[in-house]
Amino acid sequence: MKTTSDTRRLAGTVLATTLIAATPTMAEMSATELAKLAQNPVGNLISVPFQNNTNLNFGPDKGTQNILNIQPVIPIEITLDWNVITRTILPVIWNPSLGPNDGATTGIGDTTLTAFLSPAKPGSFIWGAGPILQLPTNSNAELGNKNWGLGPSAVVLHLEHGDPWVYGVLANNVWSLSSSKQGGSYSTGLIQPFVNYNFEGGLYLVSAPIATVDWNADGEKWTVPLGGGVGKIFHLGKLPVNTQLSAYYNVVHPDNAANWQIRAQVQFMFPK
Repeated sequence: MKTTSDTRRLAGTVLATTLIAATPTMAEMSATELAKLAQNPVGNLISVPFQNNTNLNFGPDKGTQNILNIQPVIPIEITLDWNVITRTILPVIWNPSLGPNDGATTGIGDTTLTAFLSPAKPGSFIWGAGPILQLPTNSNAELGNKNWGLGPSAVVLHLEHGDPWVYGVLANNVWSLSSSKQGGSYSTGLIQPFVNYNFEGGLYLVSAPIATVDWNADGEKWTVPLGGGVGKIFHLGKLPVNTQLSAYYNVVHPDNAANWQIRAQVQFMFPK
């Protein structure tokens, strides 16, 4: 029977082997190429982004909400011509008090899993499409819905060698599969246009606002932000890390929703 130390040694060996295997490819890619690869939602790239969103003036008391999205991306080769890119988002949420008798709430929100079917050898225009599944992983009634959800998701973008621009749009909509559990039925959509301008050395400008819609909401259904920021590729040893800082103002939003969002991201990259 394997001991805990044996298991740790095995895990360390596997991680070291993975890093060593990835090192030659990383060394061959410039920082600019790595930045453009990170900007492709369906790129053939194993990565682990940690995206922190700080939402200002949230709730009736205008508090601060914080959502840390843990977003592993794993491509799966189906054939020589097709890949499936899996993107998981697990939110860790801190909500401020939403009323005089409520305290702050911290916990896990609902997880979403998207599987994009995408050509393995695309041209300058790249696309991916597939299902998005919402899993009721929330740890508190304030942080999610206990009904499973399902819907379509798609992305299209332009990325060309030698062109500093990377731009496109990602969209999805999720409908609840039942209505009998906590939170009831829902239908929510997301549209994320994105545009990046890349400089030499892995520095880039970015605008990637996430517009959302709650089709079942009373009153204002949409949240529509405008803004942007800056990103840069760094290296931890030979491991590339994509970092980003941006700010967005919600020009349209429901009552008691945040009006500003500060987004910071650190993405650990493992190119194939």
